[in-house]
Amino acid sequence: MLDLIFGGNSDIGLAQQLVVNFVLFAIVLAVAVAAYFITRKIIYGAVAKIVRATPNNWDDELLKSKLFTWVSLLVPVAIVLETALLVFDGDAFGADKQNSIIVGIGEILLIVSQVTAIVLIMFSLMSVLNIIERIYNRYEVSKKLPLKSFLQVIKVVIFTVSLIFIISSVMGKSPLFIFSGLGAATAILMLIFKDAILGLVAGIQLSANQMVSVGDWIEMPKFGADGEVEEVALTTVKVCNWDKTVTTVPTYALISDSFKNWSGMSESGVRRMKRAMHFDMQSVRVLKPEEIEKMRQITLLKDYIISKEAEITAWNTEQGVTSHELVNARALTNIGTFRAYVVEYLKSHPNIDEAETILVRHLSPGDNGLPIEIYAFSNDNAWVNFEGIQSDIFDHLMAITPEFGLRLFQRPSGLDLSSTRFAD
Repeated sequence: MLDLIFGGNSDIGLAQQLVVNFVLFAIVLAVAVAAYFITRKIIYGAVAKIVRATPNNWDDELLKSKLFTWVSLLVPVAIVLETALLVFDGDAFGADKQNSIIVGIGEILLIVSQVTAIVLIMFSLMSVLNIIERIYNRYEVSKKLPLKSFLQVIKVVIFTVSLIFIISSVMGKSPLFIFSGLGAATAILMLIFKDAILGLVAGIQLSANQMVSVGDWIEMPKFGADGEVEEVALTTVKVCNWDKTVTTVPTYALISDSFKNWSGMSESGVRRMKRAMHFDMQSVRVLKPEEIEKMRQITLLKDYIISKEAEITAWNTEQGVTSHELVNARALTNIGTFRAYVVEYLKSHPNIDEAETILVRHLSPGDNGLPIEIYAFSNDNAWVNFEGIQSDIFDHLMAITPEFGLRLFQRPSGLDLSSTRFAD
């Protein structure tokens, strides 16, 4: 190229040579910059028209990404890469020292262009993966099978390979030379990427077994996590707790440690209610005839009283005992009648799912009286609504307890006032 400019004259000073080379390089840069703007306008404009013309909205992610910026920058870099040694070839000069200087500049420019091209290709591939992730997250399946951890693994591989190509370009060695040396460094690499490897294995197990997904409510006391999963990444799982704090849990910990996933409850549409009322055992007794008549007037207990009285009368007659013999005869008790009322009340409640288990049972008596546990499922599993339903039910049950001659147990300041005598 320089032979054409100087007509084959090799007796040229180094300063003149450099001026000519840099002038030619400036022309190349001008062409490269023009190519960048033309390419960006053509590519971006054409793709933008196609995207806007399609009825799909997922392809809008192409326009939001920087993919076309990186691709457009590759064009001028490729021009500089191909012309670097042509501009700084040194073939037109006779002195070896001058040739070495000119060629050295060309080689430096070549290395910079190669490194820049590798970096731009890496960024382009990263942008493609980001576009895939955002498009995938638009669909419901992304909550069941999060893709982020797998894409992060691919990004690590792309970054590692790009770094090897950059090193090989700077050193002037073949990439195979560096790849062949990685075998000896495998142990070091495994130590460096230990968390990433464990996270990859955990991510595969979590996805394959559908153990946790974005949007699930998980509880993991060891890490202080109790809230909704926001992100399942390669090395961490981000949980937004109900107090609006954020906890990051190592991905592998979800495999090695135990945690509670409440997604089954959310998907079932019901939520369990399990709470006990504690009664003063001194208030438990047999119902008097006038009290039985009073209970008979309660709509929810009418059928129970009739069937239970018939059952008790038949049994007492068979045993030859009268209802006045409290020890030998069977009789209706206030606590048993209360349990029957609670069962019927729950069955008739509009917010209790009758298809699920409804259980009212005794627990072992203790220092806090006699516990009566209520076990049922509300048909609304939204947290706020559920708490309202549960509170309304227990408000009612505590309010009507005296109607059965029962007393709720309580011990103010650790002292049971019902069993304490005070001096006059």
